[in-house]
Amino acid sequence: MLLFIPRWFVCIVALTLAGPLAADWPQWRGTNRDGVTRDFVTPSTWPAALKEIWKVTVGEGHSSPVTTEGRIYVLARQGEDEVVLCLEASTGKQLWRASYPAAYTMNPAATGHGKGPKSTPVVSDGRLFTFGINGVLSCFDARSGALKWRKEFSKLYPNTSPLYGTAMSPIVANGLCIVHVGGHDKGALTAFEVETGAVKWANAEDGPAYSSPVLATLAGEQQLVTYTQSHVVGISATSGKLLWKIANKVPYDVTSVSPVVYKDLVIFSIYEKGIGAVRLSKQGGGLVPQEVWRNAAYESYMNTPVLAGNRLAGFSYKKKGQFFCLDVDTGKMLWESAGRMGENAAILSAGDLFFCLTDDAKLFVLRSSATSFAPVKEYQVATSPTWAHPVLMGNRILIKDKTSLAALAFQ
Repeated sequence: MLLFIPRWFVCIVALTLAGPLAADWPQWRGTNRDGVTRDFVTPSTWPAALKEIWKVTVGEGHSSPVTTEGRIYVLARQGEDEVVLCLEASTGKQLWRASYPAAYTMNPAATGHGKGPKSTPVVSDGRLFTFGINGVLSCFDARSGALKWRKEFSKLYPNTSPLYGTAMSPIVANGLCIVHVGGHDKGALTAFEVETGAVKWANAEDGPAYSSPVLATLAGEQQLVTYTQSHVVGISATSGKLLWKIANKVPYDVTSVSPVVYKDLVIFSIYEKGIGAVRLSKQGGGLVPQEVWRNAAYESYMNTPVLAGNRLAGFSYKKKGQFFCLDVDTGKMLWESAGRMGENAAILSAGDLFFCLTDDAKLFVLRSSATSFAPVKEYQVATSPTWAHPVLMGNRILIKDKTSLAALAFQ
């Protein structure tokens, strides 16, 4: 007697055996570009060490992996080529690979950071967008890896990347892929139609920084909030019009953090002025940023803080690297770590936890409600530098070190 088993039942059993499904992480700092994940499975007991599920060599660079529909996408460097890899999330198996020449001469002041790439891809509606170290923008079919279109900007700008290479990560909004093209002293935040690559609008107020924009509706205006070479700005997401700006001139123009939006506040770090919050108000037909609070004790250099409720966790370059947590309503310090914690750290928020990964591959797990820097657990997750942002998937974490990508499990 043959037993008929419906296909839907087989699928449910397979998914159950595979463990909890992980939510997508399709762009820089996740679905909402805020470093917050909502699907991490907290272990009943924290293991002594993380279990390696798989590890593959992908190439050099600080670009972070992105995930969607059971696939992982990585932008990396192999020799003098930039490569785009699509991997099976459960096994690390390569599903497709694309590459293009990307010879790059490094600025002597940044040789320690390698030749990149540094920009994180974005997956949207079946398309994968990458932005290479030289400022080459590519659109791929996310399923097959076929190139849909590519743009390079050497005929438009004297430099196609800022002094230390392109690092800003593309954002997709309103059917547009938006990137800051050009280089030092001359560039434009530019919106490209996702289907054709045609330019919809361009804002040429300033050259690019190394920051990545966030999308928010503030004071009734949908806008891209980002750093440029010399300012923090709000740009209309539909027209590219400049809505407001705040001066932020940093030595060597190395602004590398992204703004954080909390309710109607924009939180950002200003050189030699610390971390602060502004609220936008409509005045005289325009938008005016008004300072709500400022905490000069901490200042971000490359780290973008994350939120858990009204708590803002970040990493300051002062004191040779220091974690901190602020009350985001007031700017008041809630706790701080000792100094000398590292050159940089990437932070994720997951439920009642913060995950803090330093550039020397130390992963600290903290309670977001803690009143002091008191890690629940500390792990060594790689043997080479970890500049790329990690990604949490269910009970796993993706760690990109100098040349490899690993999936490690909390079990």
